[in-house]
Amino acid sequence: MILGLTGGIASGKSRVAAALGALGAEVVSADALAREVVLPGSPVLKRLVERFGEGILRRDGSLDRSALASLVFGDPDLRQALNRIIHPAIAALAEERLREAARRSSVVVYEAPLLFEVGAENRVDAVLTVIAGEEVRMQRLMARDALSEQQARARLDAQMPQEEKAARSDFVIDNSGSWDATEARVHELWKTLRAAAE
Repeated sequence: MILGLTGGIASGKSRVAAALGALGAEVVSADALAREVVLPGSPVLKRLVERFGEGILRRDGSLDRSALASLVFGDPDLRQALNRIIHPAIAALAEERLREAARRSSVVVYEAPLLFEVGAENRVDAVLTVIAGEEVRMQRLMARDALSEQQARARLDAQMPQEEKAARSDFVIDNSGSWDATEARVHELWKTLRAAAE
């Protein structure tokens, strides 16, 4: 059983994924794969520099993710150019890692913020969307990434609405309230996933 886990920015996806991992799921993170495919010397990083310029690199030759993000977040065309370069590489690596994870555990969680946007829902057996109220997400995002309200709003607005993700999902967990309440829902979901995997 492969569960795709998605949700809007600052909804708490990673914390829910970690909780499922602590219960025994194998977790594969699309964000971790995204960092892996752009390591110094990789073909993907070379293509990104060709498209976006040397300004997206740190002094040590690694990708400056915040510099790249500031370039593309306000520009849908640049964001599409970035996605065309990076997503096929992530998809190929994800398929490999998910196969490996499925050999180790009966429940695999594929944490992918852009699961629906890149058509990766076809790679999983069911989808969980983690949601949270807009103001909660704004506050978390501003605190976590030291963003202004305007910057945080732009990042929220650049994404598929979480309501649309939730409507297309098999499971939804609302992470607006206390972590204890969210964790209780994660435990309930875990029982369901284990039963489905048997």
